[in-house]
Amino acid sequence: MKSAVLVIDVQCILFDKEPRPYEADEVIQRINAITHQARCSNVPVIFIQHEQAHTLLEYSSETWKLQSNLRVEGDDYKVRKTTPDSFLRTDLADLLSALSVDNLIICGYASEFCIDTTVRRAAALGYNVQLVADAHTTHDKKHAAAKYIREHHNATLSGISSFDTKISAVASEAVKL
Repeated sequence: MKSAVLVIDVQCILFDKEPRPYEADEVIQRINAITHQARCSNVPVIFIQHEQAHTLLEYSSETWKLQSNLRVEGDDYKVRKTTPDSFLRTDLADLLSALSVDNLIICGYASEFCIDTTVRRAAALGYNVQLVADAHTTHDKKHAAAKYIREHHNATLSGISSFDTKISAVASEAVKL
């Protein structure tokens, strides 16, 4: 089984503006630890960035860039997306195929949107998924605190058994490359 780490939407406008996402600094530290371990094991690291023209997420704008505390290396891959689905209208599937990847380690932002959609789509496409349970986040919403949104998605996504693949929610220190 060959793995890749997907880091979704850890961008300046989403992580630096107040109020910040739940455990923003801790999530970035955990992502950095996972990506460091991945690089040491020759596991590809792929940063996925959301973009939308004429907004603060406009491609190449200062607020679109990856959050400054995120460690990015020259050999890392980058994928641009325009929907919550990291596969839709992107080259992600082709990249993963070229790298012979069948296991995805997913972390980033936002638990209930891009993380949820990408995890479900990945499983539907035949990838095994390790959702890093403590390395994805979101903002508090009117209906629920971010902490509970993350807990809900960890339980819900790892409870899906209808795909022919496995989705598991694992703590950052238990990720298997």
